[in-house]
Amino acid sequence: MVTLEHKRHAAIFRAIADPTRRDILGLLRRRRCSVNEIASNFRTSRPAISKHLRQLRAVGLVVTRREGTARICQLNAEPLRAVGNWLRDYELLWGESLRSLKRFVEEE
Repeated sequence: MVTLEHKRHAAIFRAIADPTRRDILGLLRRRRCSVNEIASNFRTSRPAISKHLRQLRAVGLVVTRREGTARICQLNAEPLRAVGNWLRDYELLWGESLRSLKRFVEEE
């Protein structure tokens, strides 16, 4: 059964799957930016960047507010906790695999 939370997590993963959206998040990790400032960092059109921003806003990764005529975007990293939690399970698996490999090599 697919729960609402699973759907929300799937939407977050889809949002960060795109390299342009990850680059936008990287820009916003450093500081707040206007939509025009964000768009100036990419070769794609401003409407394309606006579409990426809409997808990031839809999952809560970006918060936008108006300052005069500019729309200022800010990172909201809270939804990325779902990604961190998912990865944590694999980190445990990788750690155990590395310990097993170490034991194997030391026994040889």
